[in-house]
Amino acid sequence: MNNEFSNAQRAEVLAQALPYIQKYTNKVVVVKYGGNAMINEQIKEQVMEDIVLLWLIGVKIVLVHGGGPEINELMEKLGKKAEFVDGLRVTDKETVDIVQMVLAGKVNKTLVNLLEAKGGKAMGISGMDGRLIEAKVKDERLGFVGDITKINIKPVEDLLERGYIPVISTVGCDKKGNTYNINGDTAAAYIAGALNAESLIMMTDVAGLLRDKDDPSTLIPEVTVSDTEKLFEEGIICGGMIPKVNCCTEAIGKGVKRVFIMDGRIPHSILMEILTNEGAGTMVTGDK
Repeated sequence: MNNEFSNAQRAEVLAQALPYIQKYTNKVVVVKYGGNAMINEQIKEQVMEDIVLLWLIGVKIVLVHGGGPEINELMEKLGKKAEFVDGLRVTDKETVDIVQMVLAGKVNKTLVNLLEAKGGKAMGISGMDGRLIEAKVKDERLGFVGDITKINIKPVEDLLERGYIPVISTVGCDKKGNTYNINGDTAAAYIAGALNAESLIMMTDVAGLLRDKDDPSTLIPEVTVSDTEKLFEEGIICGGMIPKVNCCTEAIGKGVKRVFIMDGRIPHSILMEILTNEGAGTMVTGDK
C-alpha cells in the first residue's frame, strides 16, 4: 500500500509541476554556482541532477561557476599566501595562472563530467573561449582582477542551439592576451543579460535575503529593484549580501526577468524554485 501511495504522490507532484514546466520550456535559465555552495559533494550531485532534469524537460540551462575554496586550497599547497585589499583578492601573474588552472581546468571539467554522468550533454568553456568575457584592469592595486567590458555571447548561443548545457568558468581576457580573474556573480549577471534569460539563479550559502541576517525565519521571499534601495538605506542589505543584490539589480537592468538568491545547501532547491510555487529563497524582479 505504501508503495502505491508514494507512486500516487509522485504522479500528483508531476501533474502540479506541469504549468511551471510549460512556463520554462525553451526559455533560458542561468545558474550561478560556486563558493561554499559547492563544497558538499552530495549536494553538488543533487544540483547536477536538478540541472539535467530541467534540461531534459526542455529548459535551456547555462551553468556559470566560481571556485574560491579550490583556488585557496591550491594556493596553500603551492605555499602562496592569499592577499586581500578591501575584501578583494590581490591577483598577481602567478595567482591568475592558478585561478585559470583551477577554474577553467579542474572545477569546470569536474562539473561537465558530473552532468554527463547524470545523463546530460554538457560542454565546458571559459570566459576566454571565443572571447566570451572581455575585461580590463579593475584596480591597479589588485593586479589581474578584471572589470567586464564586453560579452560575446555567440559561443554560448551556439552550444544551446546544439542542445548542450554550457558550463562557463569565470576567467576573462583582453585584446593583449592578458588573463583576468572575474567575479562569478557579476559574470553570471552579464551573461544572463546578454541571453535575455527568463531567470538567473544565484546559489549561495545563506537562505536568501533576510531582515535579520542571524534569523533564517526572517526571509524576504520577494523584492523589487526599488524595494532593494530602501533595504540598502535601512542597512538590512549589508556585508556579503551587498555585491549579490547589486548583481541581481544589474541583471534585471540588462533584461533578465527575475533573479533568485537561494540557499545552495538545501537539496533540490533549484527544482523547488522553478517547479513549485513555494520557492526556496528570495526573488528579485523589476518594478511592477
